[in-house]
Amino acid sequence: MEHIDIELAQGRVQGALDSRFAPLLDAFVDNFKSRGELGASLALSLEGRPCVDLWGGHKDRERTEPWEADTVSLVFSVTKAATALCAHHLMHDGAFELHDPVRKIWPGFAQAGKEDATVAMMLNHSVGVPAFREPLKPGAYLDWDYMVSRLEEEAPFWKPGVRNGYHMMSFGWTVGELVRKASGMSLGAYFKTHFADPLGLDFSIGLGQKDLARVAPMVPYKPGPDAPITEFTKALLTDPQSISALSLLNSGGHEANAPAALAAELGGGGGVSNARSVAGLFAPLAARGGSLFTADEVARMGAVSAATQEDATLLIPTRFALGFMKSMDNRARPFGAIESCVLSETAFGHVGAGGSLGFADPACGLAFGYTMNAMGAGLLLNDRGQSLVDATYACLGHRSSASSRWLPSA
Repeated sequence: MEHIDIELAQGRVQGALDSRFAPLLDAFVDNFKSRGELGASLALSLEGRPCVDLWGGHKDRERTEPWEADTVSLVFSVTKAATALCAHHLMHDGAFELHDPVRKIWPGFAQAGKEDATVAMMLNHSVGVPAFREPLKPGAYLDWDYMVSRLEEEAPFWKPGVRNGYHMMSFGWTVGELVRKASGMSLGAYFKTHFADPLGLDFSIGLGQKDLARVAPMVPYKPGPDAPITEFTKALLTDPQSISALSLLNSGGHEANAPAALAAELGGGGGVSNARSVAGLFAPLAARGGSLFTADEVARMGAVSAATQEDATLLIPTRFALGFMKSMDNRARPFGAIESCVLSETAFGHVGAGGSLGFADPACGLAFGYTMNAMGAGLLLNDRGQSLVDATYACLGHRSSASSRWLPSA
C-alpha cells in the first residue's frame, strides 16, 4: 500500500492506501476541508486484505492534540454490533437458539407482559422495552444489576414482536444480559475473550484506565438556528413522555465522555475503538464467517428481520437485521439525508451516534470502519460518513445508489 502523509490546514492526514482507493482518500480529506471533520479514522479490507488505513485531524476541539495511529474514540451504537456478535457466538456454540423464549435463559425478564419474548426479538428491536417510563436513578447506566432489574420490571411499550422501535441504550442490557446469563461472563469480558483478543482488535466494551489517554473525547453536535427539526427532534421538544424522549433523555444523567462511563460495559453505546479495529471486527463476516461462524449463520444474521414505515423510537422508516442495521434510504424525506445510511442490499452493520459506522458486505468481501469525534446532525449517517461509503462502493465498481441500495456493476 502507498504511504500517505498530507498536511492540511485542519490537521495532518496519515496512513496507507491501495491506489485503487485514491478517490476514497479524496473524500476523507474533503471531510476535513469542507464538512467540519475534527478528527477521524477510516479503514477497510477486501477478502481480509487491508486496503485503507487512514487517520487524521485532532483529538480535541481546541486542535492542540493530533489524532494518532492508536487514537480511539467512542463508537456509540457501533457497539451494538459487537454485543450482537457475542449473542450470535453463543448461539453458534449451542448455548441457546434464536427463537428460544428469553425466559429459558433469563427467567426474571418474563414478567409484566414480556413472558413470550424471544431471543430474536431482543436482537431486532421488537421486544418492546426501548425506554423506561419512570426516572432512572443518577448514574444508572453504570450499575448493571440496577438496569437489569429495571428491565425486568418494565412493562413493554407494545406487545413484544408486533412492531419494532430502536432500543437506543437498553439493547446493551437486553442482549448483554443474555450473554452474561448464558456464559457466566460479563459482556465486556466475553467480547474481549472471544473477539477482541483473538482478532487483535483495539476495541473495548469497558475501557481500562491505562487507555484513557488515547481517547479522543466526543464533541456534541450543536444545532444552529437553521438546524433541521426532524420528527424525532419534535418529539424531544414537545412530548417528554414519548418513547423518543424517554430513550434519549431518561438516562440518570449519563455523561458519555466521563471516565466512569468509558469503563462501564455499555453494550448499547459505550464501546471504544478506531476504524482499523471496527473494520477488523466485521472482517470475519465479510469472509462469510471465517473461523467464527458458518456461512449460513452469517447469512441469517445479516438478513432483514424487522422493518417498519415508522420506527417507534426514531420515527423514521427503519430496517434491522439480527442486531445490525441494514441499508436505510430515507433521502426522499424532508431531512432524509441525515436519516439514512445507504449501503448495498447484502451489507449489514451499525451506525453510531454522530456518524461512526462499521459494516460487512459479504457479496464483495468488504469490511468497513469509520470513527470520528465531532458528532454530526441526524439519527444515522451524515454527509461525512455517507461520502466515504459512496466513494468506497464507487471504487469497487458499483454503479449507483439511485435504487435505494448500492448496486454492483452488471
